[in-house]
Amino acid sequence: MSKPSIVYDMFSSPMGTLYLIFSGRSLAGISFSKPGRTAYRKNSAPKTFTKELLDYFQGADKGFTQKIIFLEGTDFEKKVWSSLNDIPFGETRTYKWVADKIGNPAASRAAGQALSKNPIPIVLPCHRVIESDGSIGGYSSGVNIKRKLLDLEYYSKMDKK
Repeated sequence: MSKPSIVYDMFSSPMGTLYLIFSGRSLAGISFSKPGRTAYRKNSAPKTFTKELLDYFQGADKGFTQKIIFLEGTDFEKKVWSSLNDIPFGETRTYKWVADKIGNPAASRAAGQALSKNPIPIVLPCHRVIESDGSIGGYSSGVNIKRKLLDLEYYSKMDKK
């Protein structure tokens, strides 16, 4: 069986252009910068997924149903990334919470390092992880984008109350 080709599509978001990377029918990445690999070819993302992204950026807290795949990452990193699905829309958790969630309470710093490599931000919401003291912490695509994503979710949730 041949390996699925890697393709990408562009999605215009309030945070700027997102590059949606697919392996076969599975989402393998979301990037804020154009994929550097020339082997990637341009193709259309599934309409169901782009609709979910549109809904998300309009404040819907329905979550994502798009199948994902990790093309890289250690078992530890994959556990950390998968734990992010348990953080509700409009809420935050700490790096310590992530470490506890994966059963490794002493690994807060390592969890933070794994989060910085999250290949599928937004869908796997690493932007919802903050420091224990309440400060925003880092974000691989920049703290300003993290702050905008948190604001979008927070104010969308407040609007619904």
